[in-house]
Amino acid sequence: MIKIGDFARLAQVSVVTLRHYDEIGLLKPAAVDPASGYRSYSVAQLPRLNRILALKDLGFSLEQIDLILSGLSLDQLRALLRLRHAEAEREVAQEQARLARIAARLRQIESEDMMSDYDVVLKTVPPTLVAAQRVTIPTNDQVPDYLDRAYAAAFGHINRHGARAAGPCLAIWHQAAEVHANEVADAAIPIDRPIPSAGQVTTYELPQQQVAAAVHHGAFTSFVAVHSAILSWIEANGYRIAGPYREIYINHSPANMAEAATEIQYPVERG
Repeated sequence: MIKIGDFARLAQVSVVTLRHYDEIGLLKPAAVDPASGYRSYSVAQLPRLNRILALKDLGFSLEQIDLILSGLSLDQLRALLRLRHAEAEREVAQEQARLARIAARLRQIESEDMMSDYDVVLKTVPPTLVAAQRVTIPTNDQVPDYLDRAYAAAFGHINRHGARAAGPCLAIWHQAAEVHANEVADAAIPIDRPIPSAGQVTTYELPQQQVAAAVHHGAFTSFVAVHSAILSWIEANGYRIAGPYREIYINHSPANMAEAATEIQYPVERG
């Protein structure tokens, strides 16, 4: 018999690991002293421990390893290995994408000699059911008036049909951010249930999309910088714009625009 400490050194694992494997039934000691509770192992247990460590190195969880050691058929083992292979490929792709984002951030800092005020994140937004009114806004300084009237119409429509707002208002813009004349936008409100369209208010579902997003604090007049940051990120990270961009008015009070928070989202896909 080999004492637990000696067995741990022989196998190059910690005593804590061996105790944990015992607790979950993955590798029971060959003997346990009834008086002291001290564990002992045999040399014959090394092959099982080495198999556990080899499978762990492949990325299998301890639960999966226990399943494998319980006696899977060869076909079942092949299927499990193929699944783990696919998972590892996804993990490698994710890390490669992370490396590319790190390199892009370094290039940005080196070219601008400063850290951007905006942190752009890549995320997936879920499908969202909205009630919306589309407006054409002649000039940029008329945006608040046109959107406010459109939101009022959409809220009226929602209330008449017994639905409720299910999130902050958003605007969906159907042209580039630098266009400031005859802008076409959907003043949209997320809703908690399907309702019919009527008049100028339509209900539809925004699809699930991957977006590059950043949050802007303060007045709308300084939106240029956040749009520039997101567009630079999209180009630097090998993406392209895949649809109209959105403004989500997370915290918006006309009386105190200094405290306003707006998230800008650009749908993107790999270029």
